[in-house]
Amino acid sequence: MSDLLLELLSEEIPARMQRKAANDLKKLVTDGLVGAGLTYEAAQAYSTPRRLTLDIRGLSLHSKDQLEERKGPSIYAEQQVIAGFLRSAGLDDVSQAEVREDAKKGKFYVAKIVKKGRTAEAIIAEIIPQIIRSFPWPKSMRWGKTSAQQGSLKWVRPLQNILCVFGPEVGETEVIDFEVAGFRTNRVTFGHRFMSDDTPIEVRRFDDYVAKLELAHVILDADRRKEIILADARNLAFAKGLELVEDDQLAEEVAGLVEWPVVLMGEFASEFLVIPPEVIRLTIRTNQKCFVLSEQGQSTKLSNHFILVSNIVAIDKGTEIAFGNGKVVRARLSDALYFWQRDQADLPDLQRFKSSASALNLDLHKPLDQRMARLDQLMVTFHAKLGTQGERVCRIAQLAQTIAPLVGADVAHAKRAAMLAKADLQTEVVGEFPELQGIMGRKYALLQGENPSVAAAIEEHYKPIGPNDRVPRDSVSVAVALADKIDTLVGFWLINERPTGSKDPYALRRAALGAIRLLLSKEWNLALQPIFRASFATFSQKIIDNAVAIYEQKLGRESANKVDGAKNLTNALHMEVFKVDCDITEKAGPIFSDLLSFFQERLRVYLREEGARYDAIDAVLTPLDDDFLSVARRVEAIILFLNSKEGGDLIAGIKRAANILDAEKKKATKIAAALDPSLLMEPEEKRLFREYEHIEQKVQCLMNGGDYGGALHQLALLRKPIDEFFEKVLVNDENLSIRANRLTLLAKIHQLSAKIADFSKLTC
Repeated sequence: MSDLLLELLSEEIPARMQRKAANDLKKLVTDGLVGAGLTYEAAQAYSTPRRLTLDIRGLSLHSKDQLEERKGPSIYAEQQVIAGFLRSAGLDDVSQAEVREDAKKGKFYVAKIVKKGRTAEAIIAEIIPQIIRSFPWPKSMRWGKTSAQQGSLKWVRPLQNILCVFGPEVGETEVIDFEVAGFRTNRVTFGHRFMSDDTPIEVRRFDDYVAKLELAHVILDADRRKEIILADARNLAFAKGLELVEDDQLAEEVAGLVEWPVVLMGEFASEFLVIPPEVIRLTIRTNQKCFVLSEQGQSTKLSNHFILVSNIVAIDKGTEIAFGNGKVVRARLSDALYFWQRDQADLPDLQRFKSSASALNLDLHKPLDQRMARLDQLMVTFHAKLGTQGERVCRIAQLAQTIAPLVGADVAHAKRAAMLAKADLQTEVVGEFPELQGIMGRKYALLQGENPSVAAAIEEHYKPIGPNDRVPRDSVSVAVALADKIDTLVGFWLINERPTGSKDPYALRRAALGAIRLLLSKEWNLALQPIFRASFATFSQKIIDNAVAIYEQKLGRESANKVDGAKNLTNALHMEVFKVDCDITEKAGPIFSDLLSFFQERLRVYLREEGARYDAIDAVLTPLDDDFLSVARRVEAIILFLNSKEGGDLIAGIKRAANILDAEKKKATKIAAALDPSLLMEPEEKRLFREYEHIEQKVQCLMNGGDYGGALHQLALLRKPIDEFFEKVLVNDENLSIRANRLTLLAKIHQLSAKIADFSKLTC
């Protein structure tokens, strides 16, 4: 066993590419070695701004001989065919091939080819040049005199050296000799670009490689550089009576910018602290890759000091570096302060926006209203087929008013929040930092005296963005967030822009998951289909016309005619129309049905990730279920019930009843329309009927109240009577009327249980 050390030295590798590149190098090399018949004990990849390094331990010295059997032609084949087979298999004579026989082909030749094993050195020298030439950089370049030549090397930045040594853990190692684009392998590396000279550093193996690099001011391990940055930053802040505002993503990025991290502190004028902390942090983070500091115990109250990370140890201990960074930070914050103040001032061309302000009921004395009026007046496109942002805001506001009473929100607040939700897209700060959309809207809303719930909804209507993002708790926020997401989904379904496979350019899966988390966040039994219908009503005639054309092609003329009936309702439709027009689901059925199915698939994924059993989900969820809170609660109750003794026994009985009914339906056996108590002959069937009558109303009441666990426990009272029924009563009695009556009794029990779940789909 021996170890392999590979280093690819180049000019600066972008920080965002380093981790992936190191992992790619590890996977490509180890896969190549294993594919060639070698084994290894461990492999670890490292990256710095200038180098990718791979350390492989316990690599076998030689690949084993491999025996390959190659099936040939029939022994009765023409002579030239047999001769061609012998040549391809490397055999001199037909006597060197075996003759085998099978039922289909008869007798045929088989060549046994022994592929001799190779040394690890030969394998390494073969695969690594191929990997370097085809390395999967997101972006790469050619350089130097050979850049114009066909097939010249492309690398992320100009390659400068290839170190490749192989040998035992103790003793001499050797250079694996190969050449790539004029670079021949060697056993040398180079230290820090500025803090060491250009003297080559000779390396024998990984351990002395790491030690010698550190003496040359290079810390190879990115995780260690990151730990040094964070530890020194915290200590420096503490010594100043401050706290580091933690930013793991920034620490990761900065660790990829330096080979020898030196943590320093800079400062800016305290008058810039009037800028919101989020803006200060993003300004310093984005432009200077620096960390902000806060007062101890007050994470939202920033200090006018910041942390920067240098790549050198300066003679003056970093004074000039900190001063220079401070000058740049002050200049950037001056811009941010200007943006912040300008966003609170009146727009210079207010007269242009009067018509939009009047149409949207906006107050042009308020800065955020002005920005919303400008957004509408400028006709900023949301999507080419779905109209402008202004039109979309109107739809969301209308839908939010419908949803608000369902979630206990104030209707006027929901409308106001929806109307201002996108206004900050026209502010200077959000124009500079798009990631602050919503956050700045909330701040500007509070400054102009909006209700706190309105301000909160402006920020939170984007949430939850991902599976780990928090769900808004304020009911106004929930109403606007649901309206925003459902408008997006219904709109893209109308124009037939849906996720396909792994492609989801408009993040519609994320929007549906966000809506589901909102629906499940509190005890709201919201049905989705009516909300879809309400959203459908808010779209313009043109969009509906386009949707009709799409469905004409996709679903055929008959289905399109149904949608056409809905088209004429939509031009000036109000929510009241949908309350009266109960037929709208049929008219726009294909859209709503397909969208509900999409939501249900997202619900399945969400519940599975929350730990729910797949069979419990299948047992509860039907194609028409659109009250997801009810679905989730029933799944939860079923799982708890399955884990109890009474649950397993009852389910076995109900599944048996369902199987009998299915079998009789296939045979077209008559089942009575109504149960006749006078035809109940045996004591066991009479008892089962009495117990059924006793619990039927209780189960329904508990279901209506959302107590699914209680309903299941009531249902469990049937366990013993069901068991006794199947033990003592013959369902298929010779008397056809008695048989039909007994089947009706089983059908009633099955129907009662089916209100909770389809027990036949449960695996236990």
